[in-house]
Amino acid sequence: MGVLLFCTCSKDKPANNGTDNTPGDPSALTDKVLTENLSFPWEILWGPDNQLWITERGGKISRIDPATGKATLLLNISEVESRGEGGLLGMVLHPDFTATPEVFVAYNYLKGGNYVKKVVKFTYGNNTLSNPVVLIDNIPGANTHNGTRLAISPDKKLYITSGDAAESSRAQDKNNLAGKIQRINLDGSIPADNPIAGSALWSFGHRNPQGLVFVGDRLYSSEHGNSTDDEINIIQKGRNFGWPNVEGFCNTDNEKSFCGANDVIEPIQAWTPTIAPSGIDYYNNDAIPQWKNSLLLAVLKDSELLQIQLNSAGTGVSKVNTFYKGKYGRMRDVAISPDGKVYIVTSNGNNDKVIEVKAK
Repeated sequence: MGVLLFCTCSKDKPANNGTDNTPGDPSALTDKVLTENLSFPWEILWGPDNQLWITERGGKISRIDPATGKATLLLNISEVESRGEGGLLGMVLHPDFTATPEVFVAYNYLKGGNYVKKVVKFTYGNNTLSNPVVLIDNIPGANTHNGTRLAISPDKKLYITSGDAAESSRAQDKNNLAGKIQRINLDGSIPADNPIAGSALWSFGHRNPQGLVFVGDRLYSSEHGNSTDDEINIIQKGRNFGWPNVEGFCNTDNEKSFCGANDVIEPIQAWTPTIAPSGIDYYNNDAIPQWKNSLLLAVLKDSELLQIQLNSAGTGVSKVNTFYKGKYGRMRDVAISPDGKVYIVTSNGNNDKVIEVKAK
């Protein structure tokens, strides 16, 4: 079932809590372990240098040769403070990386005894990262609910997800950076067309968004629910996504009232029981035709890869298929190469891996 996006929650109610997961057909696919001996990798992305780039929560940034699986350490950030789910998390490369070899990373650290997050820009050269520049700082951090996925839009703005840092009331407080998606320029300044002048806030009412991907100008996010309603959302400027007053769709009397009064956007997909959704990427390659026009979602609790096929408009979900359930354990993030191969990092904490999936 597709869920209408462009409505407030007080009307045009969805009929149920989302499209059911069904087992996918892996017969046209082959999968293998590419790299082993990683420790809690959090980000994986395909670089314009035709290498895989990864972060590990303890502070390491590495490049992996997809032909051999060999990892080359670029930097170990000693300032990173890894606690619970916190540490070195999201990363994204400058869209014009060849001409502007900048790498943006986000991590938790201690500042005056407080556990916070910041986003730092590094310059890449000669297999190392140098010249750190802090772009945004003092984002509340915690052992849980850090969010911290990064994405750069086609117009070269940097988007940063922030969880509520284990204090749910922060998500509705527009003066607090927690529970938000932030938008800044690549030099750290605030865009003039942000919803609130001088503020990095782009959207609010988020619990723990751990996936973020642009498909054209449309921004999709995956978000952890509490005991119900993990979500896939389409992010819009200045809009409220409900947490903690709303979980998933607006389908209780209290939620309907809050949604109508606060112009809340419902998700396009929700899961109850929760599955623990993490990183996402968009697949539209002819190499695996059955996955075209789909979000690929790495899932932690249910230990699987989800193919979330979008409708033709990209505003709803047509079907959800599961792959590799239980085979590799918890899955944290996913990346896609230009030739249509898919790379997944696990999050088991003991000999974590990069998995390569491709057509047979």
